[in-house]
Amino acid sequence: MLVMRLSARADYALRAAIELASATDSHVTADRIARAQQIPGKFLETILTQLRRAGLIRSQRGPEGGFWLARPADEISLAEIIRAIDGPLLGVRGERPENIAYPGAAEPLQQVWIALRANERAILEEVTLGHIVAGELPPSVQLLADNPKAWV
Repeated sequence: MLVMRLSARADYALRAAIELASATDSHVTADRIARAQQIPGKFLETILTQLRRAGLIRSQRGPEGGFWLARPADEISLAEIIRAIDGPLLGVRGERPENIAYPGAAEPLQQVWIALRANERAILEEVTLGHIVAGELPPSVQLLADNPKAWV
């Protein structure tokens, strides 16, 4: 069975960004995000800093301060958020798959990792924060999620 691993930081970053995308207020405090998504405060601060440095969110200090998305939710993909936190979507032993060479009979394994990354990208780059907030995934993604085999 193949297991996709998403780091806790990436999971928290996605949830924090979704919280910002769903906010009706112009600014959302880190404390509000932490409470709403049950994310440890110190952990969240680091994540919000990374998202800000990546240009995905903006922040303002002071009594009217908080965080908000730097672009509309429909223009921010899940892939962008994951990359901002964890780097490239698929790595093999910390390397990009195109930089890995296998000897002999294992040589085609590189193509498997590249195909896997392409599939992962196809989904994560298509799904935006807007899709998540609206509760409506793109049809191609919904079709995959509706397959009972996807759940086991």
